[in-house]
Amino acid sequence: MKKYIVKLSKEEREDLRDITFKGKHKSQKILNAQILLGCDEGEFQTERSTNEVIARVLGTSMKKIDRVKKRFVMGGIEATLTRQKGSRIYKKKADGDFEAHLVALSCSEPPEGFARWSLRMLADKVVELQYIDRISHEAVRRILKKTKLNPGKK
Repeated sequence: MKKYIVKLSKEEREDLRDITFKGKHKSQKILNAQILLGCDEGEFQTERSTNEVIARVLGTSMKKIDRVKKRFVMGGIEATLTRQKGSRIYKKKADGDFEAHLVALSCSEPPEGFARWSLRMLADKVVELQYIDRISHEAVRRILKKTKLNPGKK
């Protein structure tokens, strides 16, 4: 049983053909239009193709074809052809208080046996001092870059 069935009207097919043949469009928009044209099971489709054949011909994955078909069935042709913004929301771990502690620590004397703080040592030390539960050296770098602080500069 097919989960998402694409049925295009004559006007929709013409619009999709225009996208694939005429004008300047983004590559993903053209690819999505070609997928819809290939997956169409409406009355105006002359040749029907399977998802495997479409994936092989267009050089894309079966998962991409399924996502395009789902987006068309759920949101229509416009939602399929335009790029959606990501819906994930990331919670910021480092607040201003933590950043102040990190900057103060990076300006302090480095541990014995070291000439300066490394990003990994700073990340380990702030976790050890329980300023934050965990942090990567890359996040430490971004915070210090944002404050225009270079821990290696004297």
